[in-house]
Amino acid sequence: MKRLIGLFLVLFTTLSVGFGQDDAEGCKDPALFTRMTGFWIYNCEDVQFDKFDFSVGPDKKLAVEGHRLYVCYYLKDNVQKPSGLQIVRNYTNAIKKLGGQIVYEWDDGGSLFVTLKLVKNGQEVWTQVAGGGNGIYFVNIVEKEAMEQDVVADASSMANSIKETGKVALYGIYFDTGKAILKPESDASLQEIAKLIKADPGLKLYVVGHTDNTGGFDANMKLSMDRATAVVNALVSKHSVSAVRLKACGNGPTAPVATNDTEEGKALNRRVELVKQ
Repeated sequence: MKRLIGLFLVLFTTLSVGFGQDDAEGCKDPALFTRMTGFWIYNCEDVQFDKFDFSVGPDKKLAVEGHRLYVCYYLKDNVQKPSGLQIVRNYTNAIKKLGGQIVYEWDDGGSLFVTLKLVKNGQEVWTQVAGGGNGIYFVNIVEKEAMEQDVVADASSMANSIKETGKVALYGIYFDTGKAILKPESDASLQEIAKLIKADPGLKLYVVGHTDNTGGFDANMKLSMDRATAVVNALVSKHSVSAVRLKACGNGPTAPVATNDTEEGKALNRRVELVKQ
């Protein structure tokens, strides 16, 4: 019996190690990179919208929001361990070949870290790689993008804000970067604006576009006006709102509600406001 138990334990241990060399269920390499030879995926996270704080200098971090992917790699048994430098250099060379850049590289007590940035098809992709000489390394990737807003202000909450402050800021109106064409995701907010106007026959509104401070001043002033005009046109043509009750205005970057020194602040400054006439 003891021999059978011993044999079972040896077999169980062997199988456990063998299974441990396979990628974790549901995990795969990022589309941007292959993996180091001889490694398997221990665990991973794939989050549609999240934030990661990338180190971009000594004691300086940049929060990047968007689609986040995290992968942890373990070295397979009986494979020679690469150094942390070898791991990091593989990723930096790969990003350079794609036209990307090294943002910051540092040594944290023997483990090497690097932050990489790639702009591809107008989208920023940020990567942080942590590589040590212990047979484990980590990759964090964020494809920078604005969150798809699922919750929008309804007509009632808009009316309350206008009653109390004379205006309401909207963050459910979407445009591509640098453009003034409304995206389909804006429809829910436009419907609520139309309800707001139709519920109060005497209400007239300025539709005011705002931008952050990225880019030239004149370009931002024009962009904010074009976006406000696009909202007015959509309300008139698609939601049967009388044009005499709306007037488009563009304030560009001149009326921020938050600092433009952070990505979070810039996101708050990019908005459309309804202001009571």
